[in-house]
Amino acid sequence: MSKGFFNKVLWIDLLNETFDEQEISDEIIRQYIGGFGLGVKLLYDNLPAKIDPLGPEAILGFFPGLLTSTVAPLTGRFMVVGKSPLTGGWGDANCGGYFGPEIKKCGYDGILFKGKANTPKIVTIIDGQKEIVDASDLWGLDVVELEDKLKEKYGNIQAASIGQAGEKLSLVSGIVNDKGRLAARSGLGAVMGSKKLKALVLKGNKKIALADKDTLVKLSQEYNNRLQNNTSTITEVFKTYGTTGFIKPHVMANDTPIKNWGGTFQVDFPKDKWWDKFDEKEILKYKKKSYGCFSCPVRCGAICEVPELGIKETHRPEYETFTAFGHLCLNGDLMSIFRVNDICNRGGIDTISTGGIVAFAIECYENGLLTKDETDGLELTWGNAAAIIELTKKIINREGIGDLLADGVKIASEKIGKGSEKYAIHAGGQELPMHHPKAVNYFGASYLYDPTPGRHTTAALDNFTGPVFKPNGMFEGFVYPRKFRKPGEERKKAGRLFTGLWQSLNSLGFCYFVILQQQYPLTELINAATGWDINIEEIITTGLRIQTLRQAFNLREGINILKNKLPERAMGIIDHLEDYRSVIEKMGWNPDNGYPTKETLADLNLDFLIKDLY
Repeated sequence: MSKGFFNKVLWIDLLNETFDEQEISDEIIRQYIGGFGLGVKLLYDNLPAKIDPLGPEAILGFFPGLLTSTVAPLTGRFMVVGKSPLTGGWGDANCGGYFGPEIKKCGYDGILFKGKANTPKIVTIIDGQKEIVDASDLWGLDVVELEDKLKEKYGNIQAASIGQAGEKLSLVSGIVNDKGRLAARSGLGAVMGSKKLKALVLKGNKKIALADKDTLVKLSQEYNNRLQNNTSTITEVFKTYGTTGFIKPHVMANDTPIKNWGGTFQVDFPKDKWWDKFDEKEILKYKKKSYGCFSCPVRCGAICEVPELGIKETHRPEYETFTAFGHLCLNGDLMSIFRVNDICNRGGIDTISTGGIVAFAIECYENGLLTKDETDGLELTWGNAAAIIELTKKIINREGIGDLLADGVKIASEKIGKGSEKYAIHAGGQELPMHHPKAVNYFGASYLYDPTPGRHTTAALDNFTGPVFKPNGMFEGFVYPRKFRKPGEERKKAGRLFTGLWQSLNSLGFCYFVILQQQYPLTELINAATGWDINIEEIITTGLRIQTLRQAFNLREGINILKNKLPERAMGIIDHLEDYRSVIEKMGWNPDNGYPTKETLADLNLDFLIKDLY
């Protein structure tokens, strides 16, 4: 009997209303781990090339990490995968909370949907009983209203659902669990909406067999105790303020984009406009209780109450949301950030992309490319909090100007014309996150050239390598070459190492911030769960296999990400293409076209790709 996983995924055909279980071998689990690693393997094998991502042939998959649902700390995440309707290539979105572990509790290493329902549906898996249920009466509800109704009917369930943005096929819509945690990026909420699937509802009672439960529990308790007793500044900031504790440091380091990436905080959004209002202690006043994902000892989230707005319960906005609707739009109104965050969560839309869309629309309006008649009477001026809120509602509901903007800045600029493309800040069709390549060099390469472009949660080499963030020693056996910050062979080697590590960490179900905490017993916990004898070298090789298959998915779609360009105002100080080429050459990919070599494919047990790529 396998340990740590179930060797099984569930396929759900929404058109024919059938459920089919597929056995997954131990070999495939070990080669691809779980999460989007297993997801990309199954999608590549089962999804025809160049299909319409919103058509009935499209596949949408939900995958917990390998360690998700065990007590291993910081492993509560799951991934949604599919072909992205936003970028046209590989799509994945990562989310925490309590939904991911419930997939495992239902006895599956993944749940995949194909086909398209004729009418709105929810799918329920309750204590082993599987049903496809009419949801016509639930279509149109926001996700908070929906989850309340589902719990009233089914009890203590976990649900992943779409709001109005996903129903209306906004290409920046996401999938929501826990009333406000979003698998937000890649536009996969639109894929779910295209299938007329309102929600996946889960309640399981299965337990995962573990190879060495005592060791896994012991190691987890020791790590948690170290973390609870840790007095380091960064851990305390996470515990107390979450990511809002990093707003000021990021802005002061010129890492936060200002005025749709065209300004600076010193000139365009100085301290007197936002400093006191966006103070982490001021935001903390609205905290009602701490919120943490499954198996997380840090609990960096918070449930807030905002009496001024009549909001009794909402998730605290994250750094990305504060800066996307704040600094990017020159908006210093704290209450508007709470309001717009709640609106986006309920409507099921990506706050990073939506903030970028609003900033784009404001700049178009300020430069006469959109008139007041075209904006439905909204005065889209910098810092106009009321207009920002109303425009966000319109985008979610595809009303008036919102219909033009609901598919992102790239498509909107193509429709507006008049030179508006220079204000459309994206990579490969996806709006950029709130971190500037001018502050963190390798973000430029990861924004441009990862299989899911425009992402800050990819393997950005320079992201966790500052004076506070020291990955060396974080995992036993993982060490960067000494001179990796400087161009040359050691930087190339470091890029390869971190890419492999990062893709495996994602597929294991780890939180993005695991690398910022205490030394983590990575291989020991994997082996205690599975009975394997994995080491750091195999973890890195497995991550490289996953990244190579994600790349191959795009190559099969005819996408050449090496042709992606960043807008001038979002460029860093180095040549991102040359930096990226140097790393992928070390990974065994052709630096001129991004194709993995035949030798690399053979070495990674990806021989089946040779016939597709060559």
